[in-house]
Amino acid sequence: MTYCVAMSLDAGMIFASDSRTNAGVDQVGKFSKMRVFAREGDRIIVTLSSGNLSMSQSALNILEQRARSGDNQQQLWNAASMFDVARLVGDALREVKTRLQNNIDSHANFIVGGQLPGEPPRLFEVYSEGNFIEATPDTCYFQIGESKYGKPVIDRVVTRATGLQEATKCTIVSFDSTMRSNISVGLPIDLAVYETDSLKIKLRKRIEESDPYFRMVHTQWGEGLRRVFAELPNPDWT
Repeated sequence: MTYCVAMSLDAGMIFASDSRTNAGVDQVGKFSKMRVFAREGDRIIVTLSSGNLSMSQSALNILEQRARSGDNQQQLWNAASMFDVARLVGDALREVKTRLQNNIDSHANFIVGGQLPGEPPRLFEVYSEGNFIEATPDTCYFQIGESKYGKPVIDRVVTRATGLQEATKCTIVSFDSTMRSNISVGLPIDLAVYETDSLKIKLRKRIEESDPYFRMVHTQWGEGLRRVFAELPNPDWT
């Protein structure tokens, strides 16, 4: 299992993914589920993936090979819009799925976001079938993988007007809540922060277990929840 989340805000974008994969309790590994395609001043494209690892890696390999080919076909480095980028990811997923001919579990999802010149930052969720949806002001974030434990805090905190630092903090809390309840999601966390119209990554970081900020959030969030819970009055329904 995995957990990935991305937010599209007025101030910019947040991307984060865990790095745990498992095929049973005794087959646990680490693979980065974030891929960044960046040409400073030209385009920033970030992908997050969940589901079957071989399928998502194969789709990314198709995208990378075509981006290196240098021919005239549409690919990541000459796509005119993020809509076209999302369509390229969907096409790659469909190609892999057709090649596998349903011989294995072919479930894989992507979050694709970034900014190209001439348009605002855009964020998409791409499904296994290759179709996709775009984030809106009303729904400004996407989650894939084990999303249910990290969703409540985002719903309570994040809006389009949320700043990048506040959104980053909320993202870390969301991951801590998920890992607290599901052992199939684990550190390290890959984090990327993008500032609107900068056309360069503002921050890219891998958060390990020893990271002092993550450990502080883990401790203070848990203690704060217990304190607030203790302060709530008991029900008096007699």
